[in-house]
Amino acid sequence: MGRKTVIDFSNIRIVLVNTSHPGNIGAAARAMKNMSLSRLVLVQPEEFPSGVAVGRAASAVDILENAVVVDSLQEAIADCALVIGASARSRSIPWPMLSPRETGAKIVEESARHPVALVFGREDSGLLNEELQLCHYHVQIPANEDYSSLNLAAAVMVLSYEVFQAATEAQQGQDNSLEAGWDQELSSAEQMEHFYDHLERVLVRVDFHDPDNPRQLMQRLRRLYGRIRIDVMEMNILRGILTHIEKNLRSDKSNEE
Repeated sequence: MGRKTVIDFSNIRIVLVNTSHPGNIGAAARAMKNMSLSRLVLVQPEEFPSGVAVGRAASAVDILENAVVVDSLQEAIADCALVIGASARSRSIPWPMLSPRETGAKIVEESARHPVALVFGREDSGLLNEELQLCHYHVQIPANEDYSSLNLAAAVMVLSYEVFQAATEAQQGQDNSLEAGWDQELSSAEQMEHFYDHLERVLVRVDFHDPDNPRQLMQRLRRLYGRIRIDVMEMNILRGILTHIEKNLRSDKSNEE
């Protein structure tokens, strides 16, 4: 017998990045409440609080009142161990992709154990490449090829519905996933960012990485480690290795002098 899935909607947050029209924030809040989601994080919205947002939110004003406004996507997802970014554009470096159905199942599965985030970008241009690289997975909503651009609130509704549907199904199902029985917690987004900074610093020190001619090295390493999903013990081991390398580099330099 597997373990019964526990749905913790409070561990699921919707993140909107640099939203330009406050009406979309209100409509997104309404879509969230329709699907039992309540945690909204806004990254540098152009206009918020807003009466327009309140008007579009209808009976979901409480979500707007409790919304958290932050200065960066890194801050919005710092404690999250799973981050999925909505992307309507193909990228030069392919990232692990999920369908909307897979996204709902993945979010429900992992929200039982740690905070997760579903991230949406700007209405006109979506998420920047640098922002998408902060995500473990990307999700693209299939649509009419002749008119595939979805309104922001509509995209929030589609993916929130998939989360709600997956949660409904999981209430009656079993969680037999490998990660459910893992012996360590997964590393948070903030821990991963510290690791990437540390890794890049060491790679530069050992002349493996040239910041002036990066050749997408760090992007590909982000994709690699994001695909693996490092746990906290593995993170401690990797950071320990990097620290030991730095220590030996300093020792070698002192001996030379």
